[in-house]
Amino acid sequence: MSELTKNVQPLQDFDWEQFENGTSANVSKEELDKAYDETLNKVSEHQVVDGTVISVDKKEVVVNIGYKSDGIIPASEFRYNPDLKAGDTVEVYVENAEDKKGQLVLSHKKARLSKSWDRVNAALENQEVINGYIKCRTKGGMIVDVFGIEAFLPGSQIDVHPIRDYDQFVDKTMEFKIVKINQEFRNVVVSHKALIEAELEAQKQEIMSKLEKGQILEGTVKNITSYGVFVDLGGVDGLIHITDLSWGRVDDPHKVVELDQKINVVILDFDEEKKRIALGLKQLTPHPWDALDPNLKVGDHVKGKVVVIADYGAFVEIQPGVEGLIHVSEMSWSQHLRSAQEFLKVGDEVEAVIITLDRDERKMSLGIKQLKEDPWEAIEVKYPVGSKHTAKVRNFTNFGVFVELEEGVDGLIHISDLSWTKKVKHPSEFTQVGAQIDVIVLDIDKENRRLSLGHKQLEENPWDVFESKYTVGSIHDGKIVELMEKGAVVQLDENVEGFATPKHLVKEDGSQAAQGETLPFKVIEFNKDSKRIILSHSRTFEDPKREEKAAQKKARAPKKDDTPKIENVAASTTLGDIDVLAELKAKMEKGE
Repeated sequence: MSELTKNVQPLQDFDWEQFENGTSANVSKEELDKAYDETLNKVSEHQVVDGTVISVDKKEVVVNIGYKSDGIIPASEFRYNPDLKAGDTVEVYVENAEDKKGQLVLSHKKARLSKSWDRVNAALENQEVINGYIKCRTKGGMIVDVFGIEAFLPGSQIDVHPIRDYDQFVDKTMEFKIVKINQEFRNVVVSHKALIEAELEAQKQEIMSKLEKGQILEGTVKNITSYGVFVDLGGVDGLIHITDLSWGRVDDPHKVVELDQKINVVILDFDEEKKRIALGLKQLTPHPWDALDPNLKVGDHVKGKVVVIADYGAFVEIQPGVEGLIHVSEMSWSQHLRSAQEFLKVGDEVEAVIITLDRDERKMSLGIKQLKEDPWEAIEVKYPVGSKHTAKVRNFTNFGVFVELEEGVDGLIHISDLSWTKKVKHPSEFTQVGAQIDVIVLDIDKENRRLSLGHKQLEENPWDVFESKYTVGSIHDGKIVELMEKGAVVQLDENVEGFATPKHLVKEDGSQAAQGETLPFKVIEFNKDSKRIILSHSRTFEDPKREEKAAQKKARAPKKDDTPKIENVAASTTLGDIDVLAELKAKMEKGE
């Protein structure tokens, strides 16, 4: 019995004889409506029922549920099912049995939602394969319509291969497996990749079982990363590490291969358990060191490009895969600690000299300072003892100043050779790092590559003059420029200083001399070798008093008789002696 007639019941008092004879009495409209209504389904609002699709077009789908009017549903609710056609049975939710226009209002979307959560959970439990409609892209993946629920499809779960164009999947219906459900937030995660992994796993096992080290296979570049290239070998992936792409240094794998490029690779190693395969591309060509010019030897000049630089040196590629190291000590004749970045940078084209060459170890050391003459080879010619030059201050120590006359030629000015007159406690008082200073070469130490230099020697030694000016006992005005516990530094003139101890700083009135005072000072000691002048202010007034007292004492003493007395014959001078002396005196007076 059809859906349309299953509820039809015959009228108990219907007179079929009169109906057949055409003599039947008129049946009332109410009775006819009643009979008509009884042939239709009883429809309750807010329930889910099955309906039959009557027609489908771009805007709407007409569905018959056995009611007096058909329901119209927007075609957008069936986007997940592009194969929908007339005659298909679909679930619908009765929103309104009769709106203002007398139209039956149905919803397919709500019908799906009412049962979707149960269906989703059942599909996860039974590991069911379900259909889903990909609605749009979202961050990290796609939104998929599953039973009316918006599920998330991560980008990594679309396919076993990395996806570069997500938009190609929008508006497509695909098969999925539900892999995760969050019951609290009603989040659903689906995967298409899970459907094909089992098949691929068996395929991988077969490929892995046939692999051998050294085997050459053809593959397709499927992904390029900063550390290497993934190659599809026909169902299983292998990795060419960046160091195995080329014998030369590679900073970007994109410069060597392209996506989807077919290349030959050699199997370097593989792990069946972890399904890891190490591949090589450079191994398909001979090692560049084997092709290096056999006539190349130590001392030869080579040209190359700086490919890597560090503080300790620079690696120079003289041909792809063949590199030499220029240590920072081989970049300059200078012995100062410097970094390689001060001399070279990546990309520089340089010429260098081969210092060492080991073909077995495939190592080569180079130098660029050898392109210039060693300044110490003829140091005596350019910087002979006594010659004058201008140098640059490099650094200080407590005992002197290190200077550089040119790159690779250093010298030391001892603190005692900075000034003839000024007492320099530390070189920083005299000059500063980076400043220019005039020097004279005092000594050459060729073995240790050091020059002894002087600055004060550029002038004559003023102590030769001071020796005659500041004689012991001479008095000079001096200014106390520095007062210390042990005494005072006294400025005698612009170029020379003396020193006075506290007892020699007592003034005539008994008070102590103060800093900044200018007083007369007597020189009580002069030492040219140690460049020392000892002074006394007290002696300037004490010595005259002492001399005056001595003179007074001498004046008060009785005068002695100058007449010689002959006490005895043995002690007296003989007359003959007197005559000889008199004769000698006469001769001297005459100039004889």
